[in-house]
Amino acid sequence: MLLRLPTSVSEAQEYLTEGAVPIGGATLVWATWQRDGFPDRAMSLRDLPEANTIGPEALGAAVVLNRIDDRVPEVLRRAAAGVGTGAVRRTATVGGNIVGSTLRCLLPAAIVLDARAVILEPEGVIETDLAEVLAKRQLLLSLRWRTPLTSNHHKAAAEPGGASPVVVAAALHPVDGGANLLRVAVRSEDEVFSGSTGCEGGADDMLRSLRDASFGRLPATAWELVVRQVTDLLARPEAA
Repeated sequence: MLLRLPTSVSEAQEYLTEGAVPIGGATLVWATWQRDGFPDRAMSLRDLPEANTIGPEALGAAVVLNRIDDRVPEVLRRAAAGVGTGAVRRTATVGGNIVGSTLRCLLPAAIVLDARAVILEPEGVIETDLAEVLAKRQLLLSLRWRTPLTSNHHKAAAEPGGASPVVVAAALHPVDGGANLLRVAVRSEDEVFSGSTGCEGGADDMLRSLRDASFGRLPATAWELVVRQVTDLLARPEAA
């Protein structure tokens, strides 16, 4: 297998045109390759500057999870810190987790940040909806979002041999000329639910609106976590 390591977007486009298969940390694809055979050409974005950015409103797809720190919002930082073991976080990448994984532990955090996806295609760089990237499994370069007022994240304890643990992510966003907007996303039983509501009323009104519109099918234990996270978020000074 020939591994390409582009250092510019134009190089990466050229390698895609040649048929190079994109890889991240390869923690998920390596076993598949060992079973089904290795591709003739592969490409890693680990040396591409655009895929390695870490900042308050952007995160590159080639960033390994243990590099994610307080330069990004709390919800994304906590989501990354809760993925797997230390060994996994030293090799797994943002792009691999969101696009290549079935668990997609970072996805609820990205959803509540209302993140946009920057993707690379042979024709160039495009910004698009995150949902489209997941549906088409496109090559992610980075995520971009607007800084929230505050955010939080909780991952329930995993039960041995059980379903994937419940994940709750929440973020509060400013709205020009109006009340703040609360976004919530939940991973429960390998399904991701999401919803948003304005902050005109109190916490009870907001939770009722969320449940009626988006979270009616959540199990009771998962909804209890939503209530806890939303209550915590709205009690913070930044939410005033």
